[in-house]
Amino acid sequence: MTDVPAHAIRTFPEVLRPYGWVLVFSFLVTSAITPVVRSLAMRLKIVDKPDSFLKPHGRPIAYLGGVAIYLGWLAGMLPSLLSPQQYPSQGLGLVLAGGLIMLVGLVDDIWKIKPWQKLLGQAAAGVILLAFGIGLTFWHILLPLGVQWPDWLVMVLSAPMAIFILIAASNATNLLDGLDGLCSGVTGTIAVCFAILSTHLATYSTGDSIVGVQIVASLAMLGAVCGFLPYNTNPATIFMGDAGSMLLGLYAAGMMLLFANGITGRWLLGAIMIFGLPILDTSLALLRRLRLHRPIFGGDRSHLYDQLVDRGYSVRQTVIICYALSVFYGLVGLAIIFIRIRYALLIYPIVAAITLYLCHHWGFLKLPAESEKERGTGG
Repeated sequence: MTDVPAHAIRTFPEVLRPYGWVLVFSFLVTSAITPVVRSLAMRLKIVDKPDSFLKPHGRPIAYLGGVAIYLGWLAGMLPSLLSPQQYPSQGLGLVLAGGLIMLVGLVDDIWKIKPWQKLLGQAAAGVILLAFGIGLTFWHILLPLGVQWPDWLVMVLSAPMAIFILIAASNATNLLDGLDGLCSGVTGTIAVCFAILSTHLATYSTGDSIVGVQIVASLAMLGAVCGFLPYNTNPATIFMGDAGSMLLGLYAAGMMLLFANGITGRWLLGAIMIFGLPILDTSLALLRRLRLHRPIFGGDRSHLYDQLVDRGYSVRQTVIICYALSVFYGLVGLAIIFIRIRYALLIYPIVAAITLYLCHHWGFLKLPAESEKERGTGG
């Protein structure tokens, strides 16, 4: 993948025309499989049982939605996987790593494994991505222009960073999966933006097959989450579970690492900004847990969506607000690719400062007792 020249070679419709089947096929497969796995989950008692704190749904809800999302995503990518002469092996690496992380999440959904075991599974998925060349050149974009390092050293430095990005993204989407339709809808928005970013790259290149993999993976994931969303919208009849939420994070991480394959960091900067809402939600949860001296991996109501619900917004209103925030970060991420890298770097602290100010102004960073006192309901 290279940085774009001044004039486009192809138009968006010309680039996307061969991939229309991907979106439709993955959507149809997920739509058809979701009620099947829902029935199977209810029969096998693979359900999420309600409680009075983190799981307020009124009845047990079927899991296994992540299996349906993965199978739909795989179905959309399958034809490209069977055409190795047209598509490189990175597509196969994505689906194999996705399959592993989906299985790790599924085991956690059914038997509840320890956090370190989930992290180990996520790291193993990262090793698969690296084995197929995804993330091995990540360090290149961090080097000053003109600096040449040995390829082996670039790979040694890139590998742990790539695995960290995968683990961070998988856990971010996992933490975001707290309301009906939230994680799947936000990932759909992210997939749209990644597809636009990939298509924009493809308009300037006719020979970069990695861009083709990115387009296929994004359209397939968009179709999969759209096929799942009608069953997951409030009131949900099936949850994606860790199997689905971690899979969505792996997809996002894989795309960000593929965008880091360029000669400048502009595409990676844009991709990370597109993923901004999961980053924001995870950051808020971690900050509040650290202030409360609670375990980082423990469950609580410190997430952005929890705080919105606690302030009186309905589940549907909260999900719509989060969708709007995701669209905002997506548009900023897409805008970054049209400006010079030095100006793009300035956008990050500006957006971060605005976000931090608004979170502080609305009390999202305060401890629960402080928030209650400000609203006049605490001591």
